[in-house]
Amino acid sequence: MNTRLVIDAFVLLAYFVIIISIGLRMGRKEDTLEDFALGGRRIPWWAVLASIIAAETSAGTFFGAPGEGFALRNYTYAQLAIGTILARIIVSYIFIKPYYDYKVYSIYEYLTARFGVSTKNAASAVFMATRLLASGARLYVAAIALALAYEMITGARPGQTQTLFIYVGACVAIVVLTAIYTTLGGIKAVIWTDFIQASIMMGSALVALGLLYWSIPGGWSEIVTRNGAPTVSGFLATGLDPAKTGWNQIKGMFEVEYTIFAALIGSTFMTMATHGTDQDMVQRMLTASDIRRSRRSLILSGFADIPIVLTFLSIGILLWTYYQVHPDPTLPKAPNEIFCHYVLYEMPVGLRGLLIAGIFATAMGSLSTALNALATSFTRDWYVTYIRPGANDEQSLRAVRWATIWFSVLMIAVASATSYLVIVLPDLRIIPIVLGIYGYTYGSLLGIFLAGMLTKTRGTDRGNVIAMIIGFLVVAILSDLLNNVARIFGRVAYVTPWWLPKMEFPWWIFFGTLVTFSVAVLFRTSHAQLAINREGATASTR
Repeated sequence: MNTRLVIDAFVLLAYFVIIISIGLRMGRKEDTLEDFALGGRRIPWWAVLASIIAAETSAGTFFGAPGEGFALRNYTYAQLAIGTILARIIVSYIFIKPYYDYKVYSIYEYLTARFGVSTKNAASAVFMATRLLASGARLYVAAIALALAYEMITGARPGQTQTLFIYVGACVAIVVLTAIYTTLGGIKAVIWTDFIQASIMMGSALVALGLLYWSIPGGWSEIVTRNGAPTVSGFLATGLDPAKTGWNQIKGMFEVEYTIFAALIGSTFMTMATHGTDQDMVQRMLTASDIRRSRRSLILSGFADIPIVLTFLSIGILLWTYYQVHPDPTLPKAPNEIFCHYVLYEMPVGLRGLLIAGIFATAMGSLSTALNALATSFTRDWYVTYIRPGANDEQSLRAVRWATIWFSVLMIAVASATSYLVIVLPDLRIIPIVLGIYGYTYGSLLGIFLAGMLTKTRGTDRGNVIAMIIGFLVVAILSDLLNNVARIFGRVAYVTPWWLPKMEFPWWIFFGTLVTFSVAVLFRTSHAQLAINREGATASTR
Protein backbone atom coordinates (compact mmCIF):
# COMPACT_ATOMS: atom_id res chain seq x y z
CA MET A 1 0.00 0.00 0.00
CA ASN A 2 2.77 2.43 0.96
CA THR A 3 4.72 1.61 -2.21
CA ARG A 4 1.68 2.40 -4.33
CA LEU A 5 1.19 5.72 -2.60
CA VAL A 6 4.86 6.57 -3.12
CA ILE A 7 4.55 5.92 -6.86
CA ASP A 8 1.41 8.08 -7.13
CA ALA A 9 3.07 10.80 -5.06
CA PHE A 10 6.13 10.71 -7.32
CA VAL A 11 3.95 11.14 -10.42
CA LEU A 12 2.20 14.10 -8.78
CA LEU A 13 5.47 15.66 -7.62
CA ALA A 14 6.94 15.29 -11.11
CA TYR A 15 3.91 17.15 -12.50
CA PHE A 16 4.39 20.08 -10.13
CA VAL A 17 8.13 20.33 -10.84
CA ILE A 18 7.63 20.23 -14.61
CA ILE A 19 4.79 22.80 -14.62
CA ILE A 20 6.56 25.32 -12.39
CA SER A 21 9.84 24.89 -14.30
CA ILE A 22 8.14 25.41 -17.66
CA GLY A 23 6.22 28.39 -16.33
CA LEU A 24 9.31 30.12 -15.01
CA ARG A 25 11.35 29.37 -18.13
CA MET A 26 8.67 30.56 -20.57
CA GLY A 27 8.09 33.72 -18.59
CA ARG A 28 11.68 34.95 -18.56
CA LYS A 29 12.60 38.53 -19.50
CA GLU A 30 9.31 40.20 -18.61
CA ASP A 31 10.43 43.85 -18.83
CA THR A 32 7.15 45.69 -19.47
CA LEU A 33 3.47 45.45 -18.65
CA GLU A 34 2.82 44.56 -22.30
CA ASP A 35 5.09 41.52 -21.95
CA PHE A 36 3.42 40.51 -18.70
CA ALA A 37 -0.17 41.01 -19.90
CA LEU A 38 0.00 40.24 -23.63
CA GLY A 39 3.25 38.33 -24.16
CA GLY A 40 4.30 40.89 -26.73
CA ARG A 41 1.46 39.57 -28.94
CA ARG A 42 3.76 36.78 -30.14
CA ILE A 43 1.96 33.65 -28.87
CA PRO A 44 1.10 31.00 -31.55
CA TRP A 45 -2.62 30.60 -32.20
CA TRP A 46 -2.61 26.88 -31.31
CA ALA A 47 -1.12 27.66 -27.89
CA VAL A 48 -3.82 30.30 -27.38
CA LEU A 49 -6.41 27.67 -28.34
CA ALA A 50 -5.09 25.25 -25.72
CA SER A 51 -5.01 28.04 -23.13
CA ILE A 52 -8.67 28.88 -23.76
CA ILE A 53 -9.60 25.22 -23.29
CA ALA A 54 -7.56 25.00 -20.08
CA ALA A 55 -9.18 28.16 -18.69
CA GLU A 56 -12.68 26.87 -19.47
CA THR A 57 -12.10 23.38 -18.13
CA SER A 58 -11.70 24.00 -14.43
CA ALA A 59 -11.65 21.46 -11.61
CA GLY A 60 -15.37 22.20 -11.44
CA THR A 61 -15.74 20.72 -14.92
CA PHE A 62 -13.43 17.79 -14.08
CA PHE A 63 -15.74 16.73 -11.24
CA GLY A 64 -18.89 18.72 -11.97
CA ALA A 65 -19.58 17.38 -15.49
CA PRO A 66 -19.18 13.72 -14.43
CA GLY A 67 -21.40 14.64 -11.47
CA GLU A 68 -24.06 15.91 -13.88
CA GLY A 69 -23.76 12.72 -15.95
CA PHE A 70 -23.98 10.55 -12.81
CA ALA A 71 -26.96 12.44 -11.35
CA LEU A 72 -28.96 12.94 -14.57
CA ARG A 73 -27.71 9.91 -16.59
CA ASN A 74 -28.09 11.73 -19.90
CA TYR A 75 -26.29 14.17 -22.18
CA THR A 76 -28.65 17.13 -21.85
CA TYR A 77 -25.91 19.24 -20.26
CA ALA A 78 -23.99 18.95 -23.55
CA GLN A 79 -26.72 20.97 -25.26
CA LEU A 80 -25.06 24.10 -23.91
CA ALA A 81 -22.09 23.42 -26.21
CA ILE A 82 -24.27 24.39 -29.21
CA GLY A 83 -24.58 27.93 -27.92
CA THR A 84 -20.88 28.18 -27.13
CA ILE A 85 -20.01 27.69 -30.82
CA LEU A 86 -22.54 30.25 -32.03
CA ALA A 87 -21.35 32.73 -29.43
CA ARG A 88 -17.68 32.38 -30.33
CA ILE A 89 -18.40 33.14 -33.96
CA ILE A 90 -20.30 36.28 -32.91
CA VAL A 91 -17.57 37.35 -30.47
CA SER A 92 -14.79 36.79 -33.01
CA TYR A 93 -16.39 39.13 -35.55
CA ILE A 94 -17.89 41.80 -33.25
CA PHE A 95 -15.65 42.05 -30.19
CA ILE A 96 -12.08 41.13 -31.09
CA LYS A 97 -11.46 43.77 -33.79
CA PRO A 98 -12.26 46.80 -31.57
CA TYR A 99 -9.94 45.43 -28.88
CA TYR A 100 -7.09 45.15 -31.37
CA ASP A 101 -7.92 48.51 -32.96
CA TYR A 102 -7.79 50.36 -29.64
CA LYS A 103 -4.68 48.38 -28.56
CA VAL A 104 -6.11 47.73 -25.10
CA TYR A 105 -4.43 45.76 -22.32
CA SER A 106 -7.59 45.65 -20.22
CA ILE A 107 -10.70 45.29 -22.39
CA TYR A 108 -12.54 47.75 -20.15
CA GLU A 109 -10.31 50.49 -21.55
CA TYR A 110 -12.49 50.20 -24.67
CA LEU A 111 -15.45 51.43 -22.59
CA THR A 112 -13.48 54.53 -21.61
CA ALA A 113 -12.97 55.35 -25.28
CA ARG A 114 -16.61 54.64 -26.20
CA PHE A 115 -18.52 56.04 -23.20
CA GLY A 116 -16.26 57.43 -20.49
CA VAL A 117 -14.45 56.60 -17.27
CA SER A 118 -17.50 55.80 -15.11
CA THR A 119 -18.64 52.99 -17.42
CA LYS A 120 -15.13 51.56 -17.47
CA ASN A 121 -14.88 51.68 -13.68
CA ALA A 122 -18.26 49.98 -13.21
CA ALA A 123 -17.49 47.22 -15.70
CA SER A 124 -13.99 46.61 -14.34
CA ALA A 125 -15.28 46.44 -10.76
CA VAL A 126 -18.02 43.99 -11.77
CA PHE A 127 -15.47 41.81 -13.55
CA MET A 128 -13.03 41.72 -10.64
CA ALA A 129 -15.72 40.92 -8.05
CA THR A 130 -17.38 38.27 -10.22
CA ARG A 131 -14.15 36.63 -11.37
CA LEU A 132 -12.82 36.52 -7.82
CA LEU A 133 -15.98 34.83 -6.54
CA ALA A 134 -16.35 32.43 -9.47
CA SER A 135 -12.71 31.32 -9.59
CA GLY A 136 -12.50 31.05 -5.83
CA ALA A 137 -15.74 29.07 -5.65
CA ARG A 138 -14.51 26.38 -8.03
CA LEU A 139 -11.00 26.25 -6.59
CA TYR A 140 -12.03 24.07 -3.66
CA VAL A 141 -13.05 21.25 -6.02
CA ALA A 142 -9.49 20.05 -6.48
CA ALA A 143 -9.29 19.55 -2.71
CA ILE A 144 -11.98 16.86 -2.92
CA ALA A 145 -9.25 14.42 -4.00
CA LEU A 146 -7.24 15.05 -0.83
CA ALA A 147 -10.28 14.69 1.45
CA LEU A 148 -11.14 11.33 -0.10
CA ALA A 149 -7.47 10.29 -0.07
CA TYR A 150 -7.43 10.94 3.69
CA GLU A 151 -10.36 8.56 4.05
CA MET A 152 -8.64 5.93 1.90
CA ILE A 153 -5.39 6.09 3.92
CA THR A 154 -6.87 6.24 7.42
CA GLY A 155 -9.95 4.11 6.80
CA ALA A 156 -12.16 6.77 8.40
CA ARG A 157 -14.09 9.57 6.73
CA PRO A 158 -12.88 12.94 8.05
CA GLY A 159 -15.30 14.97 10.11
CA GLN A 160 -16.57 18.36 9.02
CA THR A 161 -13.76 20.23 10.80
CA GLN A 162 -11.07 17.92 9.41
CA THR A 163 -12.55 18.18 5.92
CA LEU A 164 -12.54 21.96 6.13
CA PHE A 165 -8.86 21.99 7.14
CA ILE A 166 -8.02 19.62 4.25
CA TYR A 167 -9.92 21.78 1.75
CA VAL A 168 -8.36 25.02 2.96
CA GLY A 169 -4.86 23.50 3.08
CA ALA A 170 -5.20 22.18 -0.46
CA CYS A 171 -6.48 25.55 -1.72
CA VAL A 172 -3.53 27.33 -0.12
CA ALA A 173 -1.07 24.89 -1.72
CA ILE A 174 -2.66 25.20 -5.18
CA VAL A 175 -2.78 29.00 -5.05
CA VAL A 176 0.80 29.37 -3.80
CA LEU A 177 2.24 27.02 -6.43
CA THR A 178 0.24 28.67 -9.20
CA ALA A 179 1.04 32.18 -8.01
CA ILE A 180 4.80 31.46 -8.20
CA TYR A 181 4.95 31.13 -11.98
CA THR A 182 2.02 33.48 -12.64
CA THR A 183 3.60 36.32 -10.67
CA LEU A 184 7.06 35.93 -12.18
CA GLY A 185 6.20 34.68 -15.68
CA GLY A 186 3.08 36.63 -16.68
CA ILE A 187 0.79 35.60 -19.53
CA LYS A 188 3.51 33.66 -21.39
CA ALA A 189 3.99 31.37 -18.41
CA VAL A 190 0.21 31.06 -18.09
CA ILE A 191 -0.38 30.09 -21.71
CA TRP A 192 2.47 27.59 -22.05
CA THR A 193 1.62 25.86 -18.76
CA ASP A 194 -2.03 25.86 -19.87
CA PHE A 195 -0.96 23.98 -22.99
CA ILE A 196 0.68 21.25 -20.88
CA GLN A 197 -2.18 21.19 -18.38
CA ALA A 198 -4.85 20.87 -21.08
CA SER A 199 -2.98 17.90 -22.54
CA ILE A 200 -2.70 16.22 -19.14
CA MET A 201 -6.35 16.91 -18.38
CA MET A 202 -7.71 15.38 -21.58
CA GLY A 203 -5.25 12.50 -21.55
CA SER A 204 -6.18 11.52 -18.01
CA ALA A 205 -9.91 11.84 -18.77
CA LEU A 206 -9.64 9.56 -21.81
CA VAL A 207 -7.69 7.01 -19.75
CA ALA A 208 -10.45 7.03 -17.12
CA LEU A 209 -13.14 6.66 -19.77
CA GLY A 210 -11.41 3.65 -21.32
CA LEU A 211 -10.80 1.92 -17.98
CA LEU A 212 -14.41 2.46 -16.93
CA TYR A 213 -15.78 1.02 -20.15
CA TRP A 214 -13.63 -2.13 -20.03
CA SER A 215 -14.41 -2.71 -16.34
CA ILE A 216 -18.16 -3.01 -16.97
CA PRO A 217 -19.08 -6.66 -17.72
CA GLY A 218 -21.01 -6.87 -20.98
CA GLY A 219 -19.68 -3.53 -22.23
CA TRP A 220 -22.03 -1.53 -24.41
CA SER A 221 -24.99 -3.92 -24.07
CA GLU A 222 -24.87 -3.64 -20.27
CA ILE A 223 -24.63 0.16 -20.47
CA VAL A 224 -27.68 0.33 -22.78
CA THR A 225 -29.61 -2.09 -20.57
CA ARG A 226 -28.98 0.01 -17.50
CA ASN A 227 -29.38 3.48 -19.05
CA GLY A 228 -31.12 3.03 -22.39
CA ALA A 229 -29.55 3.99 -25.71
CA PRO A 230 -28.79 7.70 -26.24
CA THR A 231 -31.52 9.33 -28.32
CA VAL A 232 -31.74 12.54 -30.33
CA SER A 233 -35.02 13.41 -28.61
CA GLY A 234 -33.34 13.09 -25.21
CA PHE A 235 -30.51 15.39 -26.29
CA LEU A 236 -32.90 17.92 -27.83
CA ALA A 237 -35.21 18.21 -24.82
CA THR A 238 -37.43 21.30 -24.99
CA GLY A 239 -38.55 21.51 -21.37
CA LEU A 240 -42.12 22.13 -22.54
CA ASP A 241 -44.70 20.17 -20.53
CA PRO A 242 -47.56 19.02 -22.81
CA ALA A 243 -49.84 18.89 -19.76
CA LYS A 244 -49.54 22.66 -19.44
CA THR A 245 -50.71 25.40 -21.78
CA GLY A 246 -50.08 29.07 -22.44
CA TRP A 247 -47.87 31.00 -20.02
CA ASN A 248 -47.60 28.07 -17.61
CA GLN A 249 -45.93 26.00 -20.34
CA ILE A 250 -43.47 28.78 -21.25
CA LYS A 251 -42.78 29.47 -17.57
CA GLY A 252 -41.99 25.80 -17.05
CA MET A 253 -39.44 25.88 -19.88
CA PHE A 254 -37.45 28.60 -18.11
CA GLU A 255 -37.44 26.49 -14.93
CA VAL A 256 -35.55 23.57 -16.56
CA GLU A 257 -31.75 23.79 -16.61
CA TYR A 258 -30.88 22.01 -19.86
CA THR A 259 -33.11 22.41 -22.92
CA ILE A 260 -32.51 23.05 -26.60
CA PHE A 261 -33.84 26.60 -26.12
CA ALA A 262 -31.38 27.19 -23.29
CA ALA A 263 -28.63 25.88 -25.59
CA LEU A 264 -29.52 28.08 -28.57
CA ILE A 265 -30.35 31.25 -26.63
CA GLY A 266 -29.22 31.10 -23.01
CA SER A 267 -25.87 29.41 -23.64
CA THR A 268 -25.12 31.71 -26.58
CA PHE A 269 -25.48 34.81 -24.43
CA MET A 270 -23.63 33.14 -21.55
CA THR A 271 -20.61 32.43 -23.76
CA MET A 272 -20.75 35.85 -25.42
CA ALA A 273 -20.41 37.32 -21.93
CA THR A 274 -17.62 35.04 -20.70
CA HIS A 275 -15.62 35.15 -23.95
CA GLY A 276 -16.32 38.71 -25.05
CA THR A 277 -16.51 40.81 -21.88
CA ASP A 278 -14.37 38.84 -19.40
CA GLN A 279 -10.75 39.97 -19.18
CA ASP A 280 -9.78 36.45 -18.14
CA MET A 281 -10.80 34.94 -21.48
CA VAL A 282 -10.19 37.85 -23.85
CA GLN A 283 -6.69 38.62 -22.60
CA ARG A 284 -5.28 35.36 -23.94
CA MET A 285 -6.95 35.99 -27.32
CA LEU A 286 -5.13 39.34 -27.52
CA THR A 287 -1.75 37.60 -27.22
CA ALA A 288 -2.08 36.31 -30.80
CA SER A 289 -0.16 38.30 -33.40
CA ASP A 290 -3.22 39.47 -35.34
CA ILE A 291 -7.02 39.40 -35.47
CA ARG A 292 -7.20 36.47 -37.88
CA ARG A 293 -5.19 34.14 -35.64
CA SER A 294 -7.09 35.29 -32.58
CA ARG A 295 -10.41 34.43 -34.27
CA ARG A 296 -9.11 31.04 -35.33
CA SER A 297 -8.13 30.05 -31.81
CA LEU A 298 -11.44 31.23 -30.35
CA ILE A 299 -13.74 29.52 -32.87
CA LEU A 300 -11.83 26.22 -32.86
CA SER A 301 -11.97 26.14 -29.05
CA GLY A 302 -15.76 26.05 -29.35
CA PHE A 303 -15.66 22.95 -31.54
CA ALA A 304 -13.16 21.38 -29.13
CA ASP A 305 -15.67 21.85 -26.30
CA ILE A 306 -18.02 19.24 -27.78
CA PRO A 307 -15.77 16.15 -27.43
CA ILE A 308 -14.52 17.44 -24.06
CA VAL A 309 -17.97 17.78 -22.51
CA LEU A 310 -19.14 14.49 -24.04
CA THR A 311 -16.09 12.76 -22.54
CA PHE A 312 -16.77 14.01 -19.02
CA LEU A 313 -20.50 13.32 -19.21
CA SER A 314 -19.75 9.82 -20.48
CA ILE A 315 -17.49 9.28 -17.48
CA GLY A 316 -20.39 10.20 -15.20
CA ILE A 317 -22.86 7.88 -16.98
CA LEU A 318 -20.35 5.01 -16.97
CA LEU A 319 -19.67 5.63 -13.28
CA TRP A 320 -23.36 5.17 -12.52
CA THR A 321 -23.42 1.94 -14.52
CA TYR A 322 -20.18 0.71 -12.93
CA TYR A 323 -21.47 1.17 -9.39
CA GLN A 324 -24.75 -0.51 -10.31
CA VAL A 325 -22.77 -3.56 -11.39
CA HIS A 326 -20.22 -3.22 -8.55
CA PRO A 327 -22.13 -1.76 -5.57
CA ASP A 328 -19.98 0.20 -3.13
CA PRO A 329 -21.46 1.00 0.31
CA THR A 330 -18.78 3.69 0.84
CA LEU A 331 -19.78 5.65 -2.26
CA PRO A 332 -20.04 9.38 -1.44
CA LYS A 333 -23.50 10.96 -1.48
CA ALA A 334 -22.37 14.10 -3.31
CA PRO A 335 -22.32 13.56 -7.12
CA ASN A 336 -19.27 15.83 -7.38
CA GLU A 337 -17.21 13.31 -5.36
CA ILE A 338 -18.06 10.13 -7.31
CA PHE A 339 -15.38 10.44 -9.99
CA CYS A 340 -12.67 11.20 -7.44
CA HIS A 341 -13.80 8.21 -5.35
CA TYR A 342 -13.36 5.98 -8.40
CA VAL A 343 -9.93 7.44 -9.16
CA LEU A 344 -8.66 6.78 -5.65
CA TYR A 345 -10.12 3.32 -5.10
CA GLU A 346 -10.27 1.73 -8.55
CA MET A 347 -7.54 3.24 -10.73
CA PRO A 348 -4.26 1.31 -11.12
CA VAL A 349 -1.17 2.66 -9.39
CA GLY A 350 0.65 5.28 -11.46
CA LEU A 351 -2.45 6.04 -13.51
CA ARG A 352 -4.10 7.15 -10.30
CA GLY A 353 -1.27 9.65 -9.84
CA LEU A 354 -1.79 10.82 -13.43
CA LEU A 355 -5.52 11.38 -12.83
CA ILE A 356 -4.82 13.33 -9.64
CA ALA A 357 -2.29 15.39 -11.60
CA GLY A 358 -5.06 16.02 -14.15
CA ILE A 359 -7.29 17.29 -11.34
CA PHE A 360 -4.65 19.74 -10.17
CA ALA A 361 -3.84 20.66 -13.78
CA THR A 362 -7.41 21.85 -14.39
CA ALA A 363 -7.46 23.79 -11.13
CA MET A 364 -4.11 25.49 -11.74
CA GLY A 365 -4.84 26.19 -15.42
CA SER A 366 -8.02 28.14 -14.73
CA LEU A 367 -6.57 29.78 -11.61
CA SER A 368 -3.42 31.12 -13.30
CA THR A 369 -5.43 32.83 -16.03
CA ALA A 370 -7.80 34.36 -13.49
CA LEU A 371 -4.95 35.76 -11.38
CA ASN A 372 -3.21 37.21 -14.42
CA ALA A 373 -6.40 38.82 -15.72
CA LEU A 374 -7.39 40.26 -12.33
CA ALA A 375 -3.94 41.75 -11.82
CA THR A 376 -3.86 43.21 -15.34
CA SER A 377 -7.32 44.75 -15.02
CA PHE A 378 -6.49 46.25 -11.61
CA THR A 379 -3.19 47.70 -12.84
CA ARG A 380 -4.53 49.21 -16.09
CA ASP A 381 -7.97 50.28 -14.87
CA TRP A 382 -7.11 51.51 -11.38
CA TYR A 383 -3.41 51.68 -10.52
CA VAL A 384 -2.12 53.74 -13.47
CA THR A 385 -5.31 55.83 -13.48
CA TYR A 386 -5.82 56.69 -9.81
CA ILE A 387 -3.02 55.35 -7.59
CA ARG A 388 0.03 56.30 -9.67
CA PRO A 389 -0.93 58.21 -12.82
CA GLY A 390 1.77 58.13 -15.46
CA ALA A 391 3.55 55.13 -13.93
CA ASN A 392 6.50 53.92 -16.00
CA ASP A 393 7.08 50.32 -17.17
CA GLU A 394 9.07 49.33 -14.09
CA GLN A 395 6.44 50.68 -11.69
CA SER A 396 3.57 49.10 -13.62
CA LEU A 397 5.33 45.74 -13.75
CA ARG A 398 5.97 45.85 -10.01
CA ALA A 399 2.33 46.79 -9.38
CA VAL A 400 0.90 43.98 -11.51
CA ARG A 401 3.05 41.41 -9.69
CA TRP A 402 1.99 42.66 -6.27
CA ALA A 403 -1.62 42.66 -7.45
CA THR A 404 -1.22 38.99 -8.43
CA ILE A 405 -0.08 38.20 -4.90
CA TRP A 406 -2.96 40.06 -3.23
CA PHE A 407 -5.56 38.50 -5.50
CA SER A 408 -4.08 35.11 -4.59
CA VAL A 409 -4.77 35.86 -0.92
CA LEU A 410 -8.35 36.90 -1.71
CA MET A 411 -8.83 33.77 -3.82
CA ILE A 412 -7.88 31.61 -0.84
CA ALA A 413 -10.45 33.43 1.31
CA VAL A 414 -13.26 32.85 -1.21
CA ALA A 415 -12.29 29.19 -1.69
CA SER A 416 -12.30 28.67 2.08
CA ALA A 417 -15.78 30.17 2.42
CA THR A 418 -17.05 28.02 -0.45
CA SER A 419 -15.54 24.92 1.13
CA TYR A 420 -17.46 25.64 4.32
CA LEU A 421 -20.77 25.99 2.46
CA VAL A 422 -20.23 22.78 0.49
CA ILE A 423 -19.41 20.86 3.66
CA VAL A 424 -22.51 22.17 5.41
CA LEU A 425 -24.70 21.63 2.30
CA PRO A 426 -23.30 18.45 0.65
CA ASP A 427 -26.06 18.25 -1.99
CA LEU A 428 -24.87 21.41 -3.74
CA ARG A 429 -23.90 20.85 -7.40
CA ILE A 430 -20.81 22.77 -8.45
CA ILE A 431 -21.75 23.50 -12.11
CA PRO A 432 -24.88 25.57 -11.27
CA ILE A 433 -22.95 27.36 -8.51
CA VAL A 434 -20.04 28.44 -10.71
CA LEU A 435 -22.09 29.34 -13.78
CA GLY A 436 -24.71 30.96 -11.58
CA ILE A 437 -22.19 33.45 -10.15
CA TYR A 438 -21.50 34.71 -13.68
CA GLY A 439 -25.21 34.84 -14.39
CA TYR A 440 -25.96 37.49 -11.80
CA THR A 441 -23.61 40.15 -13.20
CA TYR A 442 -22.32 39.28 -16.66
CA GLY A 443 -25.60 40.13 -18.35
CA SER A 444 -24.99 43.72 -17.26
CA LEU A 445 -21.47 43.61 -18.70
CA LEU A 446 -22.57 42.13 -22.02
CA GLY A 447 -25.46 44.59 -22.38
CA ILE A 448 -23.11 47.58 -22.05
CA PHE A 449 -20.51 46.18 -24.46
CA LEU A 450 -23.22 45.44 -27.03
CA ALA A 451 -24.60 48.96 -26.66
CA GLY A 452 -21.12 50.25 -27.45
CA MET A 453 -20.37 47.94 -30.37
CA LEU A 454 -23.79 47.72 -32.05
CA THR A 455 -24.69 51.41 -31.81
CA LYS A 456 -22.81 54.61 -32.55
CA THR A 457 -24.85 57.27 -30.77
CA ARG A 458 -26.51 55.50 -27.83
CA GLY A 459 -25.29 55.13 -24.26
CA THR A 460 -23.84 57.48 -21.65
CA ASP A 461 -21.75 57.07 -18.52
CA ARG A 462 -24.66 57.74 -16.16
CA GLY A 463 -27.19 55.81 -18.23
CA ASN A 464 -24.90 52.78 -18.44
CA VAL A 465 -24.47 52.57 -14.68
CA ILE A 466 -28.24 52.81 -14.21
CA ALA A 467 -28.75 50.12 -16.86
CA MET A 468 -26.25 47.76 -15.19
CA ILE A 469 -27.96 48.15 -11.81
CA ILE A 470 -31.43 47.52 -13.26
CA GLY A 471 -30.13 44.49 -15.19
CA PHE A 472 -28.68 43.00 -12.01
CA LEU A 473 -31.89 43.59 -10.05
CA VAL A 474 -34.02 41.88 -12.71
CA VAL A 475 -31.74 38.83 -12.68
CA ALA A 476 -31.77 38.77 -8.87
CA ILE A 477 -35.58 38.61 -8.92
CA LEU A 478 -35.87 36.05 -11.72
CA SER A 479 -33.20 33.81 -10.19
CA ASP A 480 -34.78 33.94 -6.73
CA LEU A 481 -31.45 35.20 -5.35
CA LEU A 482 -32.73 36.43 -1.98
CA ASN A 483 -34.44 33.14 -1.22
CA ASN A 484 -31.37 31.18 -2.31
CA VAL A 485 -29.25 33.15 0.16
CA ALA A 486 -31.89 32.87 2.89
CA ARG A 487 -32.11 29.08 2.49
CA ILE A 488 -28.46 28.76 3.51
CA PHE A 489 -29.58 30.05 6.91
CA GLY A 490 -32.77 27.98 6.92
CA ARG A 491 -35.10 30.89 6.18
CA VAL A 492 -37.40 32.22 3.45
CA ALA A 493 -36.95 35.81 2.29
CA TYR A 494 -40.27 36.25 0.46
CA VAL A 495 -42.96 34.30 -1.39
CA THR A 496 -42.44 34.37 -5.17
CA PRO A 497 -45.64 35.21 -7.14
CA TRP A 498 -47.08 32.16 -8.92
CA TRP A 499 -46.82 33.79 -12.35
CA LEU A 500 -43.11 34.61 -12.06
CA PRO A 501 -40.77 31.82 -13.22
CA LYS A 502 -37.83 30.81 -11.05
CA MET A 503 -35.41 30.83 -13.95
CA GLU A 504 -32.50 28.41 -14.06
CA PHE A 505 -28.95 29.68 -14.55
CA PRO A 506 -28.65 29.29 -18.38
CA TRP A 507 -31.21 32.10 -18.81
CA TRP A 508 -29.89 34.66 -16.36
CA ILE A 509 -27.31 36.33 -18.61
CA PHE A 510 -29.78 36.50 -21.51
CA PHE A 511 -32.35 38.47 -19.52
CA GLY A 512 -29.68 40.56 -17.80
CA THR A 513 -28.27 41.50 -21.21
CA LEU A 514 -31.67 42.24 -22.71
CA VAL A 515 -32.68 44.55 -19.86
CA THR A 516 -29.30 46.30 -19.59
CA PHE A 517 -29.03 46.92 -23.34
CA SER A 518 -32.64 48.17 -23.56
CA VAL A 519 -32.12 50.69 -20.76
CA ALA A 520 -28.67 51.80 -21.94
CA VAL A 521 -29.80 52.69 -25.47
CA LEU A 522 -32.49 55.01 -24.05
CA PHE A 523 -29.68 57.50 -23.35
CA ARG A 524 -28.09 59.40 -26.23
CA THR A 525 -24.31 59.76 -26.38
CA SER A 526 -23.21 63.38 -25.97
CA HIS A 527 -21.70 65.30 -28.87
CA ALA A 528 -18.47 65.72 -26.89
CA GLN A 529 -18.14 61.95 -26.43
CA LEU A 530 -18.96 61.33 -30.09
CA ALA A 531 -16.10 63.64 -31.04
CA ILE A 532 -13.76 61.66 -28.76
CA ASN A 533 -14.99 58.42 -30.39
CA ARG A 534 -14.27 59.75 -33.88
CA GLU A 535 -10.82 60.88 -32.84
CA GLY A 536 -10.07 57.47 -31.30
CA ALA A 537 -11.33 55.64 -34.38
CA THR A 538 -9.14 57.79 -36.62
CA ALA A 539 -6.08 57.17 -34.45
CA SER A 540 -6.68 53.40 -34.42
CA THR A 541 -6.56 53.24 -38.23
CA ARG A 542 -3.20 55.00 -38.52
